[in-house]
Amino acid sequence: MKNLVLFLAGFLVLSSCKKEKEPGPTPPASNNIYFPKAVSTTWETISAESLGWNTSQLPALYTFLESEQTRAFLVLKDGRIVLEKYFGQTILGSEPFTANSLWYWASAGKTLTSFVVGKAQKEGFLSIADRSANYLGTGWTSMQPAKENLITVRHQLTMTSGLDDGGDDPGNTSPQALVYKADAGTRWAYHNAPYTLLHNVVAKATGKSFTAYFEEKLKNPIGMDGQWIKKDNDNVYWSTPRSMARFGILMLAGGRWEDKEILGDADYFNASIATSQNLNLSYGYLWWLNGKASAMLPQSQIVFTSSLNSAAPADMVSAMGKNGQVLSIVPSKGLVIVRMGLLSDGSFISLPFQTALWERLRTIIK
Repeated sequence: MKNLVLFLAGFLVLSSCKKEKEPGPTPPASNNIYFPKAVSTTWETISAESLGWNTSQLPALYTFLESEQTRAFLVLKDGRIVLEKYFGQTILGSEPFTANSLWYWASAGKTLTSFVVGKAQKEGFLSIADRSANYLGTGWTSMQPAKENLITVRHQLTMTSGLDDGGDDPGNTSPQALVYKADAGTRWAYHNAPYTLLHNVVAKATGKSFTAYFEEKLKNPIGMDGQWIKKDNDNVYWSTPRSMARFGILMLAGGRWEDKEILGDADYFNASIATSQNLNLSYGYLWWLNGKASAMLPQSQIVFTSSLNSAAPADMVSAMGKNGQVLSIVPSKGLVIVRMGLLSDGSFISLPFQTALWERLRTIIK
């Protein structure tokens, strides 16, 4: 609770200092984007100097990142690496963190699931308008059948299932832990359990394990490394920072990799990174959206009349997880930004840190 109070206080201060931005310009054409080969470690780079960036501010940026327990920080322009810096130790603390070190995505990995659900819909295995019970079975919650049947796959994608997120373990997926709070679609609440069950939905719909379908349709085609690791009720993705960057490039390119459509559904792609309901304007299909008129945050029912990050571009979309795991895409500038590491506040999406980061980045990026 203390972390939540500090987090909300920080957000109120930061959000009150800036005016809202107008929506950004049209994203870059995907044929301008560089795609690193799936079976190669080679990756094109481009210097910050050649882009006209203010490199005199880089030492201060790196000092800030290191002071905030960052492990990996990358900035890509149209797919090419501009900045790449590693700090500190690996997760076990046994050796220096490098480009080959693994780190957890935390809730930033929810966006991988969002993409895979879209692929399963594209291939005709499911519709996000379907009742969740079609795939999870009747009685997957402890709700009355009439209320349970209101919940669709789309509600799971948008954090609007109506299930009570206030239990001792919001990640508990047992029916006894999934109790009624509101009708589906009438309440936004950041709730891990309904999200986690999307993996079961995909598995039931496709006839394959979620991991197998993910690897076949997303991971392998774009050359990602890493794996899903179960811990208690959570299924968390771990990878190298460059693999997170690969997924960012895929999103920058509209779901396409080189000349291959990985998702193949422009309607779903666009919907996933747009406001998905009228309760939390800053939330898509498990993606966080900047530049909106209001926002809600995890563990809170407060609606803030401001965008998520007043220092960042309005068209930025982000995958965000605990301790500052962040993948951000800024289509108007052709940017992909990766940050992995720890944070002292342990908050879900670490907005004060991210605002402070962007206050520094905007003195560098032109």
